[in-house]
Amino acid sequence: MGGKDNYPVDREMGEQIRAFFPEIVDNAVADRAFLVRAVTHLAEQGVRQFLDIGTGLPTHNNTHEVAQSVAPESRVVYVDNDPLVLAHARALLTGSEKGATDYVDADLRDPGAILSQAARTLDLSQPVGLMLLGVVNFVDDDAEVRAILDRLMGALAPGSFLVISHPTDDIDHERAHEVATAWNEKGTPKLTIRTAEGIRELFHGLELLEPGVVSCSLWRPGNTEVGEVRPVAEYGGVARKA
Repeated sequence: MGGKDNYPVDREMGEQIRAFFPEIVDNAVADRAFLVRAVTHLAEQGVRQFLDIGTGLPTHNNTHEVAQSVAPESRVVYVDNDPLVLAHARALLTGSEKGATDYVDADLRDPGAILSQAARTLDLSQPVGLMLLGVVNFVDDDAEVRAILDRLMGALAPGSFLVISHPTDDIDHERAHEVATAWNEKGTPKLTIRTAEGIRELFHGLELLEPGVVSCSLWRPGNTEVGEVRPVAEYGGVARKA
């Protein structure tokens, strides 16, 4: 996406994957654009709190920037398990004076720790937008994923939302798994590719917003200046807790 806050080893891996899967750039851009549209929609619906797990290194249009551009009083908690990511986040992710940002050093696999620390900044008795973009795919066991999601969403108030993006093999099955294999040879944690149905199952028990689980580029796209919106091998969805 053109950012400068990244590591040589990540750039090297990215270039290796892009050599045989150039669409990875489109995936990354579409994923970030999906975040922007999803957060904007939730903020316009009155959500003023966001819990962003698996933040990664800061780039442009981060969750707090998008939310606070709609509602400056929005409160955002970022979660990651990489201390270097958190160091960058504390330096670069500064919010509006009316709102708040906080940073939690925790792993998605420990939802209890995330919730207890997030409660320092967020009022969990009020709706929260739970952002899980490109992170659930690093937990390969479906039962463990289900337990994590149930624990997190179970602790959030009615009217909260779950936002997920996840790589899929529905667009190009063979090449999607080539990417996963290349990553898993060197990268940690291991990458899991799921089908569209598998990703849809992540929202079990919640009310999926239209258009459901679709390519990130096709989730409520804005007007494009040239050409048509093309699907990417990254699916996304937004669902509401009743």
